Amino acid sequence: MLHIRGGTVVTAERTLRADILCDEAGLIAQIGPDLETPAGYEVVEAGGLLVMPGGIDPHTHMEMPFMGTIATDDFYTGTAAGLAGGTTSILDFVIPGAGRTLLDSWRAWRDKADKAAADYGFHVAITHWDDQVHQDMETLVTSCGVNSFKHFMAYKNALMVEDEAFLHSMRRAGELGAICTVHAENGDAVAYLQKDLLAQGRTGPEAHPLSRPPSVEGEATQRAITLAGLLGVPIYVVHVSTEEATNAIAQARMNGQEVYGEVLPQHLVFDDQVYTASDWLKAARYVMSPPFRPAHHQKALWGGLMSGQLHTTATDHCCFCKEQKEAGLNDFTRIPNGTPGIEDRMSVLWHHGVATGKLTPEQFVALTSTNTARIFNMYPRKGALAVGADADIVLWDPTGTRTISAATHHQNVDYNIYEGMTVTGIARKTISNGKVVWDNGDLRAVRGAGRYLERPTYKRQPRYPL
Repeated sequence: MLHIRGGTVVTAERTLRADILCDEAGLIAQIGPDLETPAGYEVVEAGGLLVMPGGIDPHTHMEMPFMGTIATDDFYTGTAAGLAGGTTSILDFVIPGAGRTLLDSWRAWRDKADKAAADYGFHVAITHWDDQVHQDMETLVTSCGVNSFKHFMAYKNALMVEDEAFLHSMRRAGELGAICTVHAENGDAVAYLQKDLLAQGRTGPEAHPLSRPPSVEGEATQRAITLAGLLGVPIYVVHVSTEEATNAIAQARMNGQEVYGEVLPQHLVFDDQVYTASDWLKAARYVMSPPFRPAHHQKALWGGLMSGQLHTTATDHCCFCKEQKEAGLNDFTRIPNGTPGIEDRMSVLWHHGVATGKLTPEQFVALTSTNTARIFNMYPRKGALAVGADADIVLWDPTGTRTISAATHHQNVDYNIYEGMTVTGIARKTISNGKVVWDNGDLRAVRGAGRYLERPTYKRQPRYPL
């Protein structure tokens, strides 16, 4: 039981001076100025700090089997690293394996995630359509607490879903009160360009962004929005990285369509020059999809976040070490796609967003926590500082600094894309379910302490449209 005393509470709506009491059930019991410390409560001094809802990362891939290998951060190491950075919940992805049903795959991911140190939920990927998928979607929604389904328009002959299957899935999700998310890149175009580049002898990491130009993301985003509009269902576009996709989302929203957009901090601060490094491994470590873009796209992404046309920040956290990246030494299409970032998302966004005046602290809370909770129907249990909410709280030092490095991070990977970046804005303490799990450099993550988040459908609980 905790008494968080003397801090400045910041939510997505307001800032005020208040104390917070967290009870033995791990819930927020009381909020108010200058509260008395009840008997048995531990005092956590928050003077000079901002008290905010714990971060929610809506896009991670812990121990994901992908491109012939497995991501190195598992559900324990990955969520523990998140706690060190102020992130107290994640939404990961169930990716159906060959010959496995959606339900069997969900069970396998539940088993893997038992070791999580922070609360977690799942999006479930739909990669094809048949009667079993139709049936399993209902079971997942009604019995397993799943209310979101993922669709890859990329990765031809692997994860890519055809438009007809995508339409079937969106209609079914709409019937069930779930929401569909989409990785929007034209997979056929990417496959064509990859083959053409290899035929030209262009095998290095510098060919990766050439095989996935901004136009293929713009086209796929517009197509996904159009298909969702045909059915009158909401859609959430993951890792938006281009001006074209940002504009497509903004225009659809202006037309009254329910569309949400997600941004990765790395796309806000890195451009495609990272692929020109003379060091092959250094360039390969930035290979992810969508790739890093020409710098002018960052202006559109920031504009989308500032204006409210883009809604969440995530990491697409998917770690691969040196030996795994080197599988693509002679063929860029074999470099495992993915970068780390769960530990650094909130500091990078604060440093480049709030500290520069682009975002307010309230917008920061919305983009790192509250909007995700609302879109995926976890609010106000998550993403809020309110009586009865889970006591997932970060005590944030807005002027504290740290220099990011693989030598000091907690992610289970041998590099950090932000290596050497000194950021202003850091998590001094992280509280998960009423327990201090990060204390100014002391990580107290507990293996298996994380709880599975059952998320109700939108039919059973009111939406909180953004």
